[in-house]
Amino acid sequence: MATAFTLGDATPADVPVVVHFVRALAEYEKLAHAVRFDEAVMAQKLFGPRPYAEVLIGEIDGVPQGFALFFHNFSTFEARPGIYLEDLFVRPDARGSGL
Repeated sequence: MATAFTLGDATPADVPVVVHFVRALAEYEKLAHAVRFDEAVMAQKLFGPRPYAEVLIGEIDGVPQGFALFFHNFSTFEARPGIYLEDLFVRPDARGSGL
């Protein structure tokens, strides 16, 4: 049986999933005490009038298994845009799956 991988942009409906993954990443890094936001704040910062970051969600067989949060930057010396990958997390049981 083939495994179906998908990678897509998070939507406002995905905020609970994003929050879950941020908290899971913090726990993995033993930094759960440093997480100081709630879903409403995350939703406003990601999907409000001026989004500050973007999120991709990776799924295996339709189940969210990981996320990547990134934002755009710009080099004034090179006049070049770029991206900065802030967080990347895949559930431990999905690691090694190719996601």
